[in-house]
Amino acid sequence: MKRILFVLFILAGFSASAQEYKPFKVNLSVGYAKPLASGVSGGVLFAIEPKYGLSDNFDLGLRLEWAVVARGVVVNGNTSTGDVGAFGSYLLTGNYLFGKGNVRPFLGVGVGLYSIASAGTVTVNNGQTNQDVTFVSDTKFGGMIRGGIKAGHFVAAVEYNAAPTTDNKLANTTITSENAYLGIKVGFDIGGGRR
Repeated sequence: MKRILFVLFILAGFSASAQEYKPFKVNLSVGYAKPLASGVSGGVLFAIEPKYGLSDNFDLGLRLEWAVVARGVVVNGNTSTGDVGAFGSYLLTGNYLFGKGNVRPFLGVGVGLYSIASAGTVTVNNGQTNQDVTFVSDTKFGGMIRGGIKAGHFVAAVEYNAAPTTDNKLANTTITSENAYLGIKVGFDIGGGRR
């Protein structure tokens, strides 16, 4: 009988700790996206990220983000600014939240697909005449690292998005589009939190 009571107390303890937080939440964020190519201006980003808390300190999620920025273009070794382009990313994410208080720092990583839109052209001189070249659209595997602070349901973060470069190859010229960008975002979680 003592063993049965002991097991019941242990199970009740696990149950109480499991009820400390609500596991499902959705993060909505907006922010500034800054391409990492030199001389390129930034743009805006929007993100939605459903997350499931495996514990009070660790979340798994799926980040869907759209960033609209000027593309950094390298032609014959010279960097210039291309037309505005859109990047979509679909990443599996993991976040670790430190501490137990209301204000908690966190670190996270993500891996998945980056979709680079084909909108925009660049003018290239091939040695004789100018030629307008349309950017290629591409989907590539990439990654993300992030750090931030969560205060209640409010979230602020900085993310480095390692979106791979894309290339257009002409007869004697390669046009490289640098796609990595830094995201600075603010948002809030709907749901989640402690009970």
